[in-house]
Amino acid sequence: MALLYEYVTQEQLAGFDKYKYSAVDSNPLSVYIMHPFWNFLVKFLPKWLAPNLITFTGFMFLVVNFLMLAFYDFDFNASAAGHDHVPSWVWVTAGVFNFLAYTLDGVDGKQARRTNSSTPLGELFDHGLDSWACIFFVATVYSIFGRGPSGVGVVTLYYILWVVLFSFILSHWEKYNTGVLFLPWGYDVSQVTISLVYVVTAVVGVDSWYQPVLFHFLYRDLFTFMIVACSFLVTLPMSLYNVLKAYRSNSLKHSSLYEAFLPFLSPVILFVLSTIWVLFSPSDILELQPRLYYLMVGTAFANVTCKLIVCQMSSTRCQPLSWLLLPMAGVVVLAVSGLAPDETLLLYLWTAAVLLAHIHYGVSVVQQLSHHFGIRAFSLKKPNID
Repeated sequence: MALLYEYVTQEQLAGFDKYKYSAVDSNPLSVYIMHPFWNFLVKFLPKWLAPNLITFTGFMFLVVNFLMLAFYDFDFNASAAGHDHVPSWVWVTAGVFNFLAYTLDGVDGKQARRTNSSTPLGELFDHGLDSWACIFFVATVYSIFGRGPSGVGVVTLYYILWVVLFSFILSHWEKYNTGVLFLPWGYDVSQVTISLVYVVTAVVGVDSWYQPVLFHFLYRDLFTFMIVACSFLVTLPMSLYNVLKAYRSNSLKHSSLYEAFLPFLSPVILFVLSTIWVLFSPSDILELQPRLYYLMVGTAFANVTCKLIVCQMSSTRCQPLSWLLLPMAGVVVLAVSGLAPDETLLLYLWTAAVLLAHIHYGVSVVQQLSHHFGIRAFSLKKPNID
């Protein structure tokens, strides 16, 4: 079958051939509770079940959560007073699906080792979907608090989303420079907590989250504080420490400061462009279409991050600029200048373009690496290659 498009260069393919997985997971929750649980579960999976199919199934649980909440709470107003609240069964379903997604994300690698089918494609596929999952996590949780008087403003949530995205890319920036993936502590804690919060919400109702935790300190404030604190007081210091340790031991893969921080260039440009649109939008687009705007930003970020993951896994130089940012700059100029007759329509069209571009990129890379390694992405059967 002809390849859609060869995004991965020959140099990168050669780098993938030499790739060896190296990761450190020191989170007590993960080490002492979740890994034993996953080791127990994986024994019940049939050996014909492909690890990538497990990964994709877990990801789709998050997409279903996002779509389900989009149906009942598209504008994030359902939790506010005077609006029809999300049904309790939706929160229970969201909690179960979120935990299933988290569990499958932990089991896929163990199934790969169990069936002797570990490949660089599996890791790339896993982490690539994880980068896209960030937006689905954040947007779904947002429906609990909403944008009412006691909720979280859409602009505040926009910056919270960027804190989450920044935390995610830090781990892969670490690996780009050290060759080792240090799994962040915040991920496991957040997934278990989110799953429980969904179920608790079904029992006590969203109104309970509007009650003060202590004095005038609301749960929304606790929600914001935990995300920001986890990122800047735990994830960032640990990342900097690991990179500094590699520097002192002369094991840093990139010696110059410019090369070391090059992976942040495209994400920073994406942040600047999307923030300019938010701040100078003639129609206040984020207030009008928050869910769509978050989806656009999160998908564009995933596209940029996937290209970084390809570079760090193949030990090649990170691309200074993602091509997707060039048309986005034009879209932002059209929007903030008022030249676009309908800013909402422009956002819909650009979001569709970003989604299609990212899906095309993902399918093409999976197809190209499957062909290169002589494997099927979603089956353990060997393909017939002429």
